[in-house]
Amino acid sequence: MSFSKASDLLRLAEMATSRHNGVALQEIEEEFGVDRRTAQRMTKALEDCFPNVETRKDGERRKFWKLRGEDARLMLTRGIRNSELAAVEMGIRRAEREGATNEVKALTSLRDRLLSIMPGPHARRAEADAEAVLEAHGFASRPGPRVRVEPNILATIAEALKAPNMLTIGYTGERDNAARERLVEPYGLLLGIRRYLVAREKGGDGRFRHFRLDRVSSARLEAHSFPRDPEFDLDAHAGRAFGSYHAEAEYGEVVWRFAPSAAPIAREFVFHPQQKMTDEPDGSLTVRFHASGWLEMAWHLYQWGDRVDVLAPEGLRSLVASHQRSDFPALP
Repeated sequence: MSFSKASDLLRLAEMATSRHNGVALQEIEEEFGVDRRTAQRMTKALEDCFPNVETRKDGERRKFWKLRGEDARLMLTRGIRNSELAAVEMGIRRAEREGATNEVKALTSLRDRLLSIMPGPHARRAEADAEAVLEAHGFASRPGPRVRVEPNILATIAEALKAPNMLTIGYTGERDNAARERLVEPYGLLLGIRRYLVAREKGGDGRFRHFRLDRVSSARLEAHSFPRDPEFDLDAHAGRAFGSYHAEAEYGEVVWRFAPSAAPIAREFVFHPQQKMTDEPDGSLTVRFHASGWLEMAWHLYQWGDRVDVLAPEGLRSLVASHQRSDFPALP
C-alpha cells in the first residue's frame, strides 16, 4: 500500500469514528474525489484493517460503516497536524478579537485537551509548527467598528440559549429613562455592528422582539426552562432583514442594479441568503431578494457610489437618491 493510500485509509477511519451514524459510500466519494468502485475498495480495506468495524443500512438501504472510538486507538498515533492546530489557534484569536468570550474558552479547552493526548515531543513540535504557520500567514478577523458588550452578559445569555432557560435582563428601551427588568424566553443572537438578542417577553403579546445587547445592563439565568416554539427558525427569521434590524412595515422585494463596471465585484457578494442574480445584456447585474431594513441597506449602498441603482422599493430609492457619489477610488 502506498503512503497516500495509507493516509487515506486513516482519514476514512477518522470519518467512521467521528460521525454518529458512520460513513456512507457517497461521503467517501465526495471526501476523496473517487468513483463508487474505489469507495467500495476503501471500505473493504477499512474492514480488513479494523475487524471491529460495524455496518448497517438505513431505511433507504444505504450502507454505513461505523468504527467505535475504543477501536480506533491507532488513529491517536497520528497526533494533530500543525495545520489543524493552527486552525484552532486562529479560531481562538478571531474569537478574542470579536469579544466572543464563550468561544474563546471552548476553543482553548479543546486545544488543551487535544494536546494532552499527544506525546510530549509531538505536542511541542505541533505547537511550534502551528505558531510558525500563524506568523507566516497571519490570522483572519472581522475588522471594523462594533459595539462593546460585557463578557459576563454574553456568557449568561449563552447558557440560557443552550438549556433553554428563562432569562431576566435589565434593559433600557428607547422610551425608558432607566433599565427595567424583563423576563424573556431567549431564542438566538443576531450579530452585526450591533448585536441583538431575539426573545419573547413573558406575559407579552407572543411576538419575537430584538433586544440590543449594548442596552442590556444585567442578565440573570433563571432556574426554570421553557418549551421552544418548534416553528421558529433563526436563519429564516434573520433572513427577513438585510442586517440585524427588522422592520415589518418595510418587508418586501428589493431590486438593485449594478453598473457593468461594478457587476464583477457585486457578483462575488452574498447580499442576502435568498438572493437571485441576473446578468443583463448590457453587462449590468440585477440582484433581487425580500427583506426589510432600509437604513442598513442605505448604509451599505453608499459604498457603491453611483454604480448601483435602486429599482425597488420606492422608499429605499428615495432614501439613497441624493447620496450617490462618483468620486470613490474603490468599490467595497
